[in-house]
Amino acid sequence: MKNQKKAYLYGLGAVACWSTVATAFKLSLGYFSPAQLLLVATVTSSLLLLGIVAWQGKLPLLAKSLKAHPGYYLLLGLINPTLYYLVLFQAYDRLPAQQAQTLNYTWAITLTLLAVPFLGQTIRKQDWVAILLGYLGAMVIATKGNLLSLDFEDPLGVALALFSTLLWAGYWILNTRHQGDALVSLTLSFLLALPLVVAATALWSDFQLTAWQGWLGAIYVGLFEMGIAFVLWLLALRHAEHTARISNLIFISPFASLLLLRFLVGEEIYPATLVGLMMIVAALLIQQVKTKP
Repeated sequence: MKNQKKAYLYGLGAVACWSTVATAFKLSLGYFSPAQLLLVATVTSSLLLLGIVAWQGKLPLLAKSLKAHPGYYLLLGLINPTLYYLVLFQAYDRLPAQQAQTLNYTWAITLTLLAVPFLGQTIRKQDWVAILLGYLGAMVIATKGNLLSLDFEDPLGVALALFSTLLWAGYWILNTRHQGDALVSLTLSFLLALPLVVAATALWSDFQLTAWQGWLGAIYVGLFEMGIAFVLWLLALRHAEHTARISNLIFISPFASLLLLRFLVGEEIYPATLVGLMMIVAALLIQQVKTKP
């Protein structure tokens, strides 16, 4: 049944989870490599998602879905969590968390562009305005406000953060083209990703996971970024009478995240980050304005 108050509570819970993960990423990467962080987080999230699927009585649906579309779910697992988080964690490892997080926030704009060739959608005039404003905001953040000089502190880190938006948008396009149970789909992608993540850890890092701080952070990321937040968001959308009002809650997350980065990680928040973030949020709000047919 629809219940807008419950929808707000679930939505705010998801936003609260997402607001903490940039801090968790940055702190955890002080003890684990990106591949090690992904390994522990993926195992944690896989166990959590598997438990939720079992509790909902959907275990038979896992086998049925995998048998019907094995290649599809393997591709999902390759993109998310494997490639997406490896790239994103590398970006966080190289950049201040405020930059990596805010650049990654442009994924919805990337999704607008990819939806044209892959979903046959058209781009409205306001979408072009949003795209221009959003990527201009990303440039302000990446150059710390020195737009004319185009002086990037870490060009590879910026490229990785922007590439992560391409992977995340591609993941959601694949989900859009396949009408299956969202939780079952996510669970299968994580389970099939486990061997890939283990291989990536062996190739680019090692299994010397000795720091308890790294374990604590990685388990937190697996529980709240990759698991609980997703489930809460699904519940929010399921109970929402007005989906747009719930979707707008997501704009709280990056600002709350900057506050946590300032007080828990000790990052000085650059004025350019705030300006760029406001430009990106404005771009996303422009995209949500409905036009008359």
